[in-house]
Amino acid sequence: MDEELRSLTQRLRHEAGAAASYSYERLASTGDLDELADVLVAPEQRLWARELAAFRLGLAGDRRAFEALVLLLNHRDPQRCASAAHALARLGDPRTARAAAALATNELRVAYALHPVRLLVELRAPESVPALITTLARRFRPHDPYRRVAIACVDGLGALGDERARPVLNEALAHPPLAQAAAGALKRLPAQRSPRG
Repeated sequence: MDEELRSLTQRLRHEAGAAASYSYERLASTGDLDELADVLVAPEQRLWARELAAFRLGLAGDRRAFEALVLLLNHRDPQRCASAAHALARLGDPRTARAAAALATNELRVAYALHPVRLLVELRAPESVPALITTLARRFRPHDPYRRVAIACVDGLGALGDERARPVLNEALAHPPLAQAAAGALKRLPAQRSPRG
């Protein structure tokens, strides 16, 4: 079993509780993708049921999960965000990178940007580097409280190894909480060519 799926099923089994154990087991075991998709549009479904259905559809590559997973990617609960990012990375929907970039760069939701940032790094999409640069540049404000987001951007830009990240990573060197990570990320960028004399 997928490790993220194992973690999610344990968490959601507990969340569903004994009263909903039959419904939970049904959703956790069914191989009927239409049944899972119906949960996403049926009224008065509990959040645990929608999350389980969306996650399983995402792992199966069923794009009916896309909207639900994007909503979960921007949830206040970090565990839901992490599970949604995992499923979105495997969904194969071309809209995913654009949605993750929009969430990562939405300054009103920056408290929840960590998992969209990490997803962008995993996707390695055309939107990834510009979104990480934008998000990181905004974290240079004095006393910015979102250091984990900034570090994720720095590490992600290093992993992506795109030369466009060099100016923002050089700027990050001047910020003590980011300096060590930025120095490491810069080492992962392609070597700069010496100008010809």
